[in-house]
Amino acid sequence: MTDNENQFIPTIEASAHCDGPCGVYDPASARVAAEAVQSMTKKMVALSESDADCGSAAYINTMSRYAAIKEEEAQKCKDELLVLWTDFFKPQHLESIPDLHNTFWQAAKLCSACKVEVSEQHAQELMDAVENIHNVFWAAKGRDVPWIRAS
Repeated sequence: MTDNENQFIPTIEASAHCDGPCGVYDPASARVAAEAVQSMTKKMVALSESDADCGSAAYINTMSRYAAIKEEEAQKCKDELLVLWTDFFKPQHLESIPDLHNTFWQAAKLCSACKVEVSEQHAQELMDAVENIHNVFWAAKGRDVPWIRAS
């Protein structure tokens, strides 16, 4: 063994209050995904109520594309909400937001419901839940950021 092999490299201890740099969290991406879920849900309902031939290749193609997008965006919304819940919010937030866990849990459950159902009611409830989280998030940061939909 050489002398260099017997030397230890000093360990530097570092800590951070979140997984990424401050300022990277924003519920806007969850909103965009929830809006896509609602849009695809409305399109699916409208297509199923139209006079289209449900057995035609065009109908099946369009409906399957709407369903795939709806499910993908519902999962994106869930992922974005879980990042906010588990990475941004800290135990001290529970003092001022006692229903924080239930708020996020219910929103995540709505994402799941929107994936497996074609329910305009659940799509609207998801939008309402994301709007509530938007308001809670920005209040926790001490900022008044208006809720603006893209659609």
